[in-house]
Amino acid sequence: MGFRSSYSKPPAVAANAMVATSQPLATRAGLRVLERGGNAADAAIAAAAVLCVTEPMSTGIGGDCFSLVWQDGRIDALDAAGPAPLSAAPLEPVAEGGPTSVTVPGAVRGWAALAERHGRLGLDACLADAIDAAEQGFAVAPMCAHYWERAPRIPPELGPLPAVGEVRRLAELGATLRRIAEQGPDGFYGGPVGEAICAASWLEQSDLDAYAPRWVEPISSTYRGVTVVEMPPPNQGVVALEALGLLEPLEPTLANQVHCVRLALEDGMARVRDGADVSELLDPAYWATRRAAIPGAVTEPPGGTVYLCAVDGDGLAVSFIQSLFFPFGSGVVAPGTGVVLQNRGFCFDVSGRVEPGRRPYHTIIPGMLLRDGGLWGPFGVMGGFIQAQAHAQLVHGLVDLQLDPQAALDRPRFRVEGERLMLEEGFWPHADEFRSTGLELVEDDDVRGFGGGQAILREGEVLVGGSDPRKDGYAAGF
Repeated sequence: MGFRSSYSKPPAVAANAMVATSQPLATRAGLRVLERGGNAADAAIAAAAVLCVTEPMSTGIGGDCFSLVWQDGRIDALDAAGPAPLSAAPLEPVAEGGPTSVTVPGAVRGWAALAERHGRLGLDACLADAIDAAEQGFAVAPMCAHYWERAPRIPPELGPLPAVGEVRRLAELGATLRRIAEQGPDGFYGGPVGEAICAASWLEQSDLDAYAPRWVEPISSTYRGVTVVEMPPPNQGVVALEALGLLEPLEPTLANQVHCVRLALEDGMARVRDGADVSELLDPAYWATRRAAIPGAVTEPPGGTVYLCAVDGDGLAVSFIQSLFFPFGSGVVAPGTGVVLQNRGFCFDVSGRVEPGRRPYHTIIPGMLLRDGGLWGPFGVMGGFIQAQAHAQLVHGLVDLQLDPQAALDRPRFRVEGERLMLEEGFWPHADEFRSTGLELVEDDDVRGFGGGQAILREGEVLVGGSDPRKDGYAAGF
């Protein structure tokens, strides 16, 4: 692969280790952990915890997380998504926000599981920078301020809208993070924090006590010689794999990419459920019959997330994603804790009703690429339901166009939205190439709708990384 840097900036290059996130302090936290002797798993946890502070509209300890971990020639998949309450949840209606949109937050037990299986330093050491940022304050970055201001519901507990560069402190969140560092996950799911979560939502203490993350088998398919690895249901990772499988024998024109994405989205919305068998959607024989179908309209709600990745000098690679779903999730803060609770329960809208004790369709998907029998690198794109669409577009850029990670992330994106095709500014001059899709073409200048990604690839002896210009972060290593 020739390194072809984008018009904005070249990719990051490092000989030993690298971290890529959507916020500067998070990348710094990951690198600091690596320099202290931690590994990529420790770096990912440290970065994720800082993002809960510095990008609070997109993620938080009141949300869920997923991770793919490459180590010693195999991939572990961590599913840390929480269910709806077992006894309190009605079958309908499905709430968009508020107390009855909350599902059990999985992130904190997910962090602990990742630290126990793959980390070196322990969860407490990984939270130090996040605690400092929350208690001592952090400067609000430009894109963070942009997303914060435009969130549909902003919890008053977080204070007034911040200006770019304003120093914001989240003391209650800092205290909760400190409690987790000292007591482990029980300091979050039990005691006063657990009580506050239950008081603010329809969750019961039994729901929090019963929750445990899962180590599951990842799913994968091959695209033009590159193995693409994703999470299984209730995660929508199969949508990205199906889209790429449908595209592989075709010329990867913009219209063909849209067609394949639409078919995969339709299948995902119909068939991805908690515990579902989606093996047919990964079958080349199914793809061969599916390509000729006329896709229907798929309308999906928006969402906000953070994605990060890390690779260390021993070859451990972590692809990590965490979310509150909508910006500031449910809009509900557990009193006295600084914990913004996710509204992941709204994703039950895909099924038409809340399913007590089960998990909804899940949008957030970490990705991993393998090549020539070994690691190529972790990648991901946050942004609600655009994620599977953006995964397919990013893999196309990396594989078909042979772009470096930064250039691939800089490329404009499209987003299928019902009968409309939203085009980012860079695609506006290429509108004619999309007309055969039959969709209404919309020139969309709102950067929030096109996600934000990171990627780190192993190229020979070096790591090459990129960080999405639609967010505030960067990729860096040593």
